[in-house]
Amino acid sequence: MFMTNTNNKTDVLGPERRRRWSIDEKQAIVAESFMPGQSVSLVARRHGLNPNQLFKWRKLYQEGSLSAIAAGEEVVPASELASAIKQIRELQRLLGKKTMENEILKEAVEIARAKKWIARSPLLPGEDQ
Repeated sequence: MFMTNTNNKTDVLGPERRRRWSIDEKQAIVAESFMPGQSVSLVARRHGLNPNQLFKWRKLYQEGSLSAIAAGEEVVPASELASAIKQIRELQRLLGKKTMENEILKEAVEIARAKKWIARSPLLPGEDQ
């Protein structure tokens, strides 16, 4: 296999031919494909790309993933992000519910102590003997 590097683009020559595009090059090609009068097929042909590859780059660009890769950030699919946000909201709801239950139980113990319904007072967390 023989590799050449020209202008941040690496061609791998051998059984299969593969080019590596820098993030800047990908972003420039994607931007060009969004210009008025340009089609994905035309821009892809001009740069020696398969149109499907350019469509994939455009999708990543629209999701913000193409720029995240440029910044060295981890890319998380939108579906995973939505699922994580949903799980966080559910956990926040449960935490609120448990906090409220805890407060109600503390008040009940205080009332029971005041009315001497509790013969031997259990200590609440954080109380001294």
